[in-house]
Amino acid sequence: MTPPKLTDALLRLEGPIATLTLNRDDVRNALTGTALITDLIAVAEWVNRCDEVSVLVITGAGSAFCAGGNIKDMAERQGDFAGDAAEVATRYRRGIQRIPLALQAVEIPIIAAVNGPAIGAGFDLANMADLRIASTRAKFGETFLNLGIIPGDGGAWFLQRLIGYQHAFDLTLSGRLVDAIEAKALGIVLEVVEPDQLMTRTNEIAARFAAQPPKALRLTKRLMKMAQRMELKDFLDLCAAFQGMCHNEPEHLAALQRAMRKP
Repeated sequence: MTPPKLTDALLRLEGPIATLTLNRDDVRNALTGTALITDLIAVAEWVNRCDEVSVLVITGAGSAFCAGGNIKDMAERQGDFAGDAAEVATRYRRGIQRIPLALQAVEIPIIAAVNGPAIGAGFDLANMADLRIASTRAKFGETFLNLGIIPGDGGAWFLQRLIGYQHAFDLTLSGRLVDAIEAKALGIVLEVVEPDQLMTRTNEIAARFAAQPPKALRLTKRLMKMAQRMELKDFLDLCAAFQGMCHNEPEHLAALQRAMRKP
């Protein structure tokens, strides 16, 4: 399928791996005040329709992964932050809150290659991925409370599911920054690598996922997400249905043939 046309991000395809690069280094890849929200949603919806893509990588151009909200706009009460309480709430629902809904619905693995600071909503964006690989230059901060606001993009929902309530509570209420090494110790990132190795290592992991049978890969991602909110009995019924589908797919028979040829 034809890739979507993007305004403030770049999309590169290498076989079954799609890499989305946030490309507004002039504002440290801030999500508000740019077209990055629209670009992210367009790509999220596109990969679900494009069977040829098996992995989505998200990274940032320049020195930052993503600065989240534009604090200059906040200070001047303009753009996404203008108006009374009801108007701001509506802009959140129609704007940045569309990102978690779109990414949560993505059927393929999402890897965040965190090249630099991921702050506020930028941290939350990274946490919406299935896993994170961080450069040693990366920093992470759930910094909303420092500005007298709450994580309005759903960050409190994602962070505690990632690292548990206690650590998420500490990071959210302290608003402190953590470096890549501490982020790995907390379970925020899977690996930490040198900056010049970030995309190489990310692509190695992406290629390993993309080598799996594509239909079963998408069903497995859906199962992993649905397991978080289903009772065991209902979940097992779903597994049985999905497994019946897999056993009747040509890719299953091809995979069996490859396995039987191995010494």
